[in-house]
Amino acid sequence: MSGILFDELIFGPVHSRRLGISLGINLLPTDNKFCNFNCIYCECGWNRKPAGKLTLAKRTEFKKLLVQRINELKGTPNEPDAITFAGNGEPTTHPEFAEIIHDTVEVRDLLLPKAQITVLSNASMLHLKKVREALLLVDKNIQKLDTGTEAMFQLINQPQGNITLERIVNNLLLVKHNLIIQTLFVRGNYLGHTIDNTSSEELNAWLNLLQRIQPKSVMLYPIDRETPAEGLEKISRQELDVIAQKVMQSGLNVEVYG
Repeated sequence: MSGILFDELIFGPVHSRRLGISLGINLLPTDNKFCNFNCIYCECGWNRKPAGKLTLAKRTEFKKLLVQRINELKGTPNEPDAITFAGNGEPTTHPEFAEIIHDTVEVRDLLLPKAQITVLSNASMLHLKKVREALLLVDKNIQKLDTGTEAMFQLINQPQGNITLERIVNNLLLVKHNLIIQTLFVRGNYLGHTIDNTSSEELNAWLNLLQRIQPKSVMLYPIDRETPAEGLEKISRQELDVIAQKVMQSGLNVEVYG
């Protein structure tokens, strides 16, 4: 599978199960995935070496387009409930991410004050103070934590460089104000390895990490689209509900999207 890439800086709006009518923001290249993870379930496909120089969104261009797009949508049936940073990889790797969040808050407050700003991230850049401070300004700071052990983290998320699960957890411990943890559950086989973050061992380790991190809430998901790795199993809603019960028993808020 080659993956589905967003070919615009600002796309949608799309109708989201959790965010309502969501105006999407892709700060990353429109023709190539740009991520420091290479998750086996990513709808954008595998990381690949770009054919030429990568082009990232410019701050000034973004702000101008955001104002234009919101003005087009205001007062229509597609007026956004949310402005969501996601796109073709990890949004917080953009060198001007923090400044762009400040611009987004300014435009939102002026033109669309009821819309919530959401960031979908993998927690790899939370060691940067300016990224953390920017995330304090958004309404929904949604960070990925798919596994409870290092071995499964490396298999499922395939981080690039020297990113470890311990580093991700330490990053998450730096964020307290508005942290939401998002976890995708999956089973299958990949390159001869058993993939399963639903086992008792994995769940117990993951629940222990949640207890350390103490997020505002936890979101649970199965795979929903075609994945770059073949042979992955979609976890049933019933099984996700059982996992959700364990999260609630640990004293945390949880939502299931299946």
